[in-house]
Formats: sequence, C-alpha cells, structure tokens
Amino acid sequence: MKTFNIKPADVQKEWLVIDADGLVLGRLASVIAMRLRGKNRPTFTPNVDCGDNIVVVNAEKVRLTGNKARDNVFYWHTGHPGGIKGRTQGAILAGKHPERVIEKAVERMLPRGPLGRQQLSNLRVYAGPEHPHEAQQPTAFDVGALNRKNKRI
Repeated sequence: MKTFNIKPADVQKEWLVIDADGLVLGRLASVIAMRLRGKNRPTFTPNVDCGDNIVVVNAEKVRLTGNKARDNVFYWHTGHPGGIKGRTQGAILAGKHPERVIEKAVERMLPRGPLGRQQLSNLRVYAGPEHPHEAQQPTAFDVGALNRKNKRI
C-alpha cells in the first residue's frame, strides 16, 4: 500500500463557525489547532495546508478554569533595558481585544514556521456574536458536544 500525499490543488477546505460561549479555553484551542492543521482528515499531509477555515464568535465569553485568569501572565519585551511587561489572561479578556487570548492559545499549538503562519491565517476570531463571513456559508461546529468537560456553565 502506497503512502498517500495530497497536493495543495486537491485540498477541499470547509468553513466552520464555533461559538466559544462557555467553552474552556485550552480544550477549545486544541480542537481548533487540530482542525486548522487538517489532522481530522484521512488525507492529512504534514507539509500541506489541508485544514479548514474556522470562524470563532463570542471570544469574550470563553472560560478559564482554576486561577488561570489571575495567574497566567503573557509577557513581552519593549526592547529597552528593563522593558519587560506582562498582562494576565483575565485582564486581556476584560480588555479591549479579548479575541487575542484565543489567537495566542491556538498560535502556540501550531508548528512554528511558514506553514504554521499560513494555517493560522485560516482562523478568524471575533469578540461578539456577529461575523462578516456569512457569504461562505459556514457550518456550525459544536465543541461543547464533543466532551462534557469542554463546556463550563
């Protein structure tokens, strides 16, 4: 039996919309990362972008378990001496751009390099319930129904 390798021209991408209301962040990010890479398909090829296009709505309503909202800190450096800064996940969710928490969680689960950046460009995250991708006719994907631990009430 020969190994099957899909070519980029043969990839059939789907559009999925995920409602993040009440979903646990890490579990949601791992499902999104798997779908972005295309590992849910029998035609998965590691060096080809064969994943789906994913739209996430209600990113501001994602849940963090335990003390992660207070204890998990995203750090960055300004480039100046002593210029390290940090912000907690809870502060980011309550701030101006809550969708960045999901984007960073998924980004850190994808491979680093040109292919990972290409796959990450297939993710669109919106803080509210509306999105401008109705023309692509995305199908609803219920992550909470996959496992009872995926959703917190």
